[in-house]
Amino acid sequence: MATSIVAEPEEVVVGVDTHADLHVGVVLSSLGARLGSRAVATTVAGFRELADWARGFGPVRCFGVEGTGSYGAALARHLRAAGHTVVEVVRPDRRTRRLQGKSDPVDAEAAARAVLAGTAKGCPKTGDGRVEMIRSLRVARRSALKARTQATNQLLALVLTSPEELRASLRGLSVPSLVRAAARFRPGPLVSPAAATKLALRHLARRYAALTAEIAELDRGLAMVAAEAAPALLALRGVGTDVAGALLVAAGDNPERLSSEAAFARLCGVAPLPASSGKTNRHRLNRGGDRIANNALWRIVLVRMSGDPRTRNYVERRTKEGLSKKEIIRCLKRYVAREVYRRLVGLDEQ
Repeated sequence: MATSIVAEPEEVVVGVDTHADLHVGVVLSSLGARLGSRAVATTVAGFRELADWARGFGPVRCFGVEGTGSYGAALARHLRAAGHTVVEVVRPDRRTRRLQGKSDPVDAEAAARAVLAGTAKGCPKTGDGRVEMIRSLRVARRSALKARTQATNQLLALVLTSPEELRASLRGLSVPSLVRAAARFRPGPLVSPAAATKLALRHLARRYAALTAEIAELDRGLAMVAAEAAPALLALRGVGTDVAGALLVAAGDNPERLSSEAAFARLCGVAPLPASSGKTNRHRLNRGGDRIANNALWRIVLVRMSGDPRTRNYVERRTKEGLSKKEIIRCLKRYVAREVYRRLVGLDEQ
């Protein structure tokens, strides 16, 4: 009796071009044949529709999603929760766009082909834990700091150009003293430049005070969440709440997505890039990566250079070897990145 052989259904890959109100998906076979395209709304119902539609072509190997940290964040979370593999895809470079043109289906197909070719293989941040909480709080804090700086500058500018009698009473005051004095102003009827200036100064001073209270509340929240998220990281010398928050946000809720400490160093822009050609063998400074995380590593290094004996000995030795202070700091940032990575992934718990 003959035995019938049932062929296994062929796996497919889905590329998704993401936008604020609409996502466009393209399905490719494992050999690269385009099987279909579909646009869905950026809602839970739309996400389900996209996943169900893709499964109609066969088992889905993975979804290649553009913008997993912005427009595609909600879709990536939904797909992971449903058990799908999600790969982060960077948008095509300008040369590729010039050759292939620009449209949502074209971008979605490019995302799927990047996954098939293996050029896109990054694991996106999960964005569903304490680090996502820290990121949200840091967004609000950074905005409040910028607004407070703007209010401070406007206060000082108004004092500088205010009528002489008012300027004389406020001149030389520190910013906190100026805020306290201006917040108590009673301008009265708006019949003179002095009255208008007093009213403006009062509003700016009260805005400054409100923003200061807002920043303090956000700092308390950040300190609490950071202590719960990464106590081992905070135990490192030179790592405070703000520095820890910047490094945690760079790594994400799932730092294991970073394949090695070298990958984390490159993410932070502290891994030198090869720049060799012919008989020339050298490396150059990496100006890419997460600049906020890079700044956090720089702050750790500065703290250690001022008070850590081991770091001071290293600086002294490298200075005798002819390295400049900038070069020494770059070396130290690379070493600190290795130490931070081990704490983030739990390889060096205290």
